[in-house]
Amino acid sequence: MSESSTARLSVFKTYKLYVGGKFPRSESGRVYEVTDSKGNWLANAPLSSRKDARDAVVAARKAFGGWSGATAYNRGQILYRIAEMLEGRRDQFVREVGEAEGLSKSKAGAVVDAAIDRWVWYAGWTDKIGQIVGGANPVAGPFFNLSTPEPTGVVTVVAPQDSSFLGLISVVAPVVATGNTVVVIASEKSPLPALSLGEVLATSDLPGGVVNILSGKAGEMGPHLASHQDVNAIDLAGAGTALAKELEIAAADNLKRVLRPQPVDDWTADPGTHRMTAFLETKTVWHPTGSLGSGGSSY
Repeated sequence: MSESSTARLSVFKTYKLYVGGKFPRSESGRVYEVTDSKGNWLANAPLSSRKDARDAVVAARKAFGGWSGATAYNRGQILYRIAEMLEGRRDQFVREVGEAEGLSKSKAGAVVDAAIDRWVWYAGWTDKIGQIVGGANPVAGPFFNLSTPEPTGVVTVVAPQDSSFLGLISVVAPVVATGNTVVVIASEKSPLPALSLGEVLATSDLPGGVVNILSGKAGEMGPHLASHQDVNAIDLAGAGTALAKELEIAAADNLKRVLRPQPVDDWTADPGTHRMTAFLETKTVWHPTGSLGSGGSSY
């Protein structure tokens, strides 16, 4: 039988986690079935364990110093490059989003375009957010008093469950744009666009560990991340009411910043700046102005 007459076997994609710039399988070896909106099998996704979550936090902490220490302009350049790469893989994401959310090709295309535009939008904010939340404060005395924003640290994000790509980017991009590093728990029922995003990040200029993507059950990983002493903040965007309450209580142990779930009817709407400012700290510095001249002015 000639090669041309034989039936070709499809090469199924193996989806993996994205942790520390690498693609490990789950430490537990577990997977779970991911289906489309009609219940048809799409892939087996890794079912992350508590050990995977801890490894992701270690990677995020290791990357924090370099990422937060980079200039805001450089972070913007890196994020814009990611948008360029997302544009180049648009067809893949259109297919994955369409299958995940039961959308037609045209509607899925509109969602993916909005997600890429959202990433560009946040890339442009990296060197501007300081002007919004920082400033010079009037004080009594010959001093400069300057307030500047600084990133909070390692942030855990429970991604939206129903918006597998646009919602995901809308909660991840503002966290990294402001210099934080992130551990993302992807949508449990639709994790494939998030895991594919990891492939884009791995081949971009984004340092490994800045974004870490886990798939699996938020109810299983969430409590360990919320109580983790080296996690500084948590965004509960995709957590249900009961889980959000549980994670908020666990997060109080080391005084984490907590962004409570805020229902979003339309992820394409103007997101504002609140997701960036939610994970920024304010540092205030006093500095003497020097000797005052005879006219009362300083240098």
